[in-house]
Amino acid sequence: MRQYIFNTITFFLIVNAFSQSLSTKTLKDYKGFFDFHYEASTDKIYLKVKDLNKEFLYVNSLASGVGSNDIGLDRGQLGQERLVKFEKAGHKLLLVQPNLSYRAITDNALEKKSIEQAFAKSVLYGFKIIEETNGTYVIDLTPFLMLDAHGVANRLKSEGSYSIDTSKSALSLDRTKAFPKNVEFEALLTFKGQPKGRNIRSVTPTASLVSVIQHHSFIELPDDGYKKREFDVRSGAISISYLDYATPIQESIRKRYIIRHRLEKKHPEQVISEAKEPIIYYLDPGTPEPVRSALLEGANWWNQAYEAIGFKDAFQVKMLPEDADPMDCRYNVIQWVHRSTRGWSYGGSVVDPRTGEIIKGHVSLGSLRIRQDFMIAQALMNKPFAERDDNYQPMLEMALARIRQLSAHEVGHTIGFAHNFAASTNGRASVMDYPHPTITMTNGIIDFSDAYAVGIGDWDKVTVAYSYSEFDESINEKQALNSILKTASNSGLRFITDADARPQSGAHALAHLWDNGTNASEELNNVLKVRAKAIANFSKDNIRSGESYSVLEDVFVPLYFFHRYQTEAATKVVGGLDYNYAVKGDGQFIVKPVSADDQKAALNEILNTISAETLAIPKDKLALFPPRAFGYNRGRESFSSNTGVAFDPMGAAVTASDMTLKLLLNPERANRIIQQKSLDAKQLGFDDMLKQVLDSSFGKRHNDAYTNEIQQLINERVLMYLMNLAVSDASIFQVKAKTNTAINSLLSDYLSDKKKSSLYRSQFGMMINEFRKHPEKFKIDSAPKIPDGSPIGSDYCNYTKN
Repeated sequence: MRQYIFNTITFFLIVNAFSQSLSTKTLKDYKGFFDFHYEASTDKIYLKVKDLNKEFLYVNSLASGVGSNDIGLDRGQLGQERLVKFEKAGHKLLLVQPNLSYRAITDNALEKKSIEQAFAKSVLYGFKIIEETNGTYVIDLTPFLMLDAHGVANRLKSEGSYSIDTSKSALSLDRTKAFPKNVEFEALLTFKGQPKGRNIRSVTPTASLVSVIQHHSFIELPDDGYKKREFDVRSGAISISYLDYATPIQESIRKRYIIRHRLEKKHPEQVISEAKEPIIYYLDPGTPEPVRSALLEGANWWNQAYEAIGFKDAFQVKMLPEDADPMDCRYNVIQWVHRSTRGWSYGGSVVDPRTGEIIKGHVSLGSLRIRQDFMIAQALMNKPFAERDDNYQPMLEMALARIRQLSAHEVGHTIGFAHNFAASTNGRASVMDYPHPTITMTNGIIDFSDAYAVGIGDWDKVTVAYSYSEFDESINEKQALNSILKTASNSGLRFITDADARPQSGAHALAHLWDNGTNASEELNNVLKVRAKAIANFSKDNIRSGESYSVLEDVFVPLYFFHRYQTEAATKVVGGLDYNYAVKGDGQFIVKPVSADDQKAALNEILNTISAETLAIPKDKLALFPPRAFGYNRGRESFSSNTGVAFDPMGAAVTASDMTLKLLLNPERANRIIQQKSLDAKQLGFDDMLKQVLDSSFGKRHNDAYTNEIQQLINERVLMYLMNLAVSDASIFQVKAKTNTAINSLLSDYLSDKKKSSLYRSQFGMMINEFRKHPEKFKIDSAPKIPDGSPIGSDYCNYTKN
């Protein structure tokens, strides 16, 4: 008892001392959603907590970045949003994050409690109470703000072991502000470590010390006026989901709702009305012209879709006010982000995890993307700099057309929409596809005036209609939404998104990245023609006077591999499927294999991409590519070389053929072909496909020595991928059997030809014999790495919320 009294007296003396010291300190006061004080002498922030157990939103982000795509810590990068609350526990306040993945939506308080107790919650931090006055608690928020909430150290692991150096870290007051519905804090964090990776060395002045500014937002949750909208797999909307254990047993326990901004008409009785509060996006004023105008224009395309559902000026794009903070949750922002190398752009959102309401949209656009499109146009043009060096306008126009589309695309994610990779097969129906420039030839002249679409697409209007249409109370909302999707389907609009579009793992014949055209193989034929013409035209006049010929080589890279993505699209037709995200009763077909005619046509066109004639760089062009100049070293977007400092045209051909064969002779694709043939005798047969591949490689002969040497290298890649099919764990029994038969036929039908080089026949024979003796040792030899084509840094822009 005496000890208890002693401890109690001691506690109150300490609290009283803190109270006296706080009241006598020199503090800067901030009044807002949370009141707080800043003490300059100790560099501390003291937070006042008035309402315990009141939920609010906590978001961490980065106000300044590292500048490397590979590391992935960008300026303006949003972190995780968390619903949190302060709870009192003894002499502490705990910042608690409830578990919203498991809920009980019910009026039964005990049922709710049972769910809360069944699953773990997370205590993010514990704060000692410095003083209490009439139910208001004061805590020192500083240690929490100095935590690595964004996970910077973890992202730096690939570059070395880093941790926060508190002696070189401090609060940052420039953007530490208080507003009625949110408070914003920032801290300069310095991470100290031993750098091991090249990426961190390339973007920091002292690689052992990496300093970034971390942002923290405490945000008032929206009121309960927002109405959730159910997710439909056909809608193209992004969703949140959770398990509701109060759901009747006969219904699904998994609840899914779309994410969207709150948007309501001022006059719902009118067909066309202004919004109560329009959706406004603000552009980073640090964006230069002419990019600034292009981004404003492209982002504003979305207003066309909102107008189509009866909203007037409901979607607006403006310049961010000079005194506004882009990390402030009150602003939807489009930021122009700089990095050391070309990388992905992406759109993210701060979402109320209870409902799916979007509170803040935040777009990050990589500033180097536009330069890649400029370079593609530069490679396609016939002698653009033959007469003068300022003839850049046609190339700039194509690059700006792409940046308009990119702006609309990334904004689309932040207003709630997923990719639609089937849209390119239906007249450019969506800005949510990844567009490849549409290049045509007229009378032998390459034309890229229509390289990219202008304006919002028909599918985009469907997604906006599903997510944002308002309905009168007399209308059944579910039926109305279903009608929107059914009308879209009846008009031929298709929606297929990410995983189904991937070239290796996907099987959908219409969903591809960076493709064009209703028919993938026909467009591949067009792309190869454009490529051939542009290569024939290519000359020293594709660079400006005084530029190094190493620059000319770099300009040639995207031209030589111009066919890479359309090849991916055509390859997915072989063994491909056509299917919908169908639901019972919607009238859509569910799944069917691609027709035999389409598969065979695609295979014929694909085989042109492993032709030595297609892949051999013309001899007269080789004189344009000397060894790299001093200061112009090869990089990840350059040709690789097996010939030391010399330009390697054979390595380029091997790289291009490897790209095709890796996709075409894929085990899962081969398995599907076997299956489809077993169900339909008219379908493409796997053994027939292998014979065509062998005829198009080992069956070719060339009188020209240069072309013939390239052919032998292509043949080697074919054999390597056949061996891979024969031993791959992913290959089914029939694929292995038929592939082994094809390998045997190489010895009997192809390598027995005495007209072929005995040297190469012998080498291929040795490879096969060694493979037969030790198949367990087989490993695909690496081809020269293909230069980066898609933006560098990750697989694709990530926007999923559930």
